[in-house]
Amino acid sequence: MMRKIILTIFIFGCANKSTEEFNKSDSFSEKTDIVTEANNKFCLKLYSELKNKEKGNIFFSPYSISMALAMVYEGARGKTAKEIKSVFYFPENDRTRRKGFLELYKRLNKKDAKYEFRTANALWVQRKYKLLKNYTDVIKTYYGGEVMNVDFVNKTEKARKTINKWVENKTNGKIKDLLLQGSLTPFSRLVITNAVYFKGIWVKQFNKKKTFEEDFIVNEEKIVKVPMMRIIGKDAKFNYAETEDLQILELLYEGEELSMLILLPRTYDLKPLENLLTPENLNKWRRKLKKQRVNVFIPKFTLNTKYILNDILKKMGIKVSFSSVADFSGITGAKDLFISSVIHQAFVDVNEEGTEAAAATGVTMQVTSVPRYKIFRANHPFIFIIQERNTGNILFMGRVVDPSR
Repeated sequence: MMRKIILTIFIFGCANKSTEEFNKSDSFSEKTDIVTEANNKFCLKLYSELKNKEKGNIFFSPYSISMALAMVYEGARGKTAKEIKSVFYFPENDRTRRKGFLELYKRLNKKDAKYEFRTANALWVQRKYKLLKNYTDVIKTYYGGEVMNVDFVNKTEKARKTINKWVENKTNGKIKDLLLQGSLTPFSRLVITNAVYFKGIWVKQFNKKKTFEEDFIVNEEKIVKVPMMRIIGKDAKFNYAETEDLQILELLYEGEELSMLILLPRTYDLKPLENLLTPENLNKWRRKLKKQRVNVFIPKFTLNTKYILNDILKKMGIKVSFSSVADFSGITGAKDLFISSVIHQAFVDVNEEGTEAAAATGVTMQVTSVPRYKIFRANHPFIFIIQERNTGNILFMGRVVDPSR
């Protein structure tokens, strides 16, 4: 009999010192540093693949995808594990990897934070279907996952609605009906969900009365009208830097622990900047940021994206996991599971008050059978990053090619 295992993982959501001062003021463990570095390397690697495939706007959460595959990796063995580790740069040492993810979870989910960031994890298991205790213990201890039983066999639709309702509640209603009809069958045995909600308010909010329509240059053949937000004058002081190739602006969220970086090339062509995107360059640009007066103009925008990552992950090096010879015996004790699909969905809304961002990652598994003051005018395509400032951990990343779409 063919059984189907569904693992669905979500994360979404979504700071006046210079970035360098902030980084020096707050220490974090080597484990956190290692996991953050792995996440950021994967982020830029995935962006490199997406930019070649997608023509327009891009938005995704590398943190969501990394967390999803970290849970899968916990049950992978042999060459299957080796390929996942290679693509996601996971540390081989179990304690380092697990403690790193746990520490990041605790850092982001502080009750006294001025931003809103909530995370919830759950394992939805078919009644009487046995997972290895060691696997569930790891998920509970390091990923905070609850174990809940549902009946995929006899009440498939009810199980789907139960999981979807849980996701909707945990994500403040931003992700609804993630599991569509037909995504679960009587052969489904497991769904793993990770839900995160983020909402951050700008330290310096934009005055809605000063938001006016302006031109946004999509390319040399297309110009669109967009609502352009602005902060100008004596209060327009931000962490800012520039090079011959680009301008870098940091917009802080309340609490000054999370921020948005905007990387704005000198021309409307993003390709030269995208070719420069490396972890080393990103860190170099962050270190250049200094508080100074700069008149800021950025468009309001909302992005909704969805990607099926199978082909991209295969191209990046994860191949065995998608085949009948995959080894996920760390989940059930048998070598009968393989990944059939990896789907990532994301949402972001940037407005005068702040940012709300959301992302969902689903891993489906089945068995075999220049003026006086600086001006930052983002009126052409740009890249943006939502990060934890003291670790540099990239929570979300995207590019805006056409904010009117």
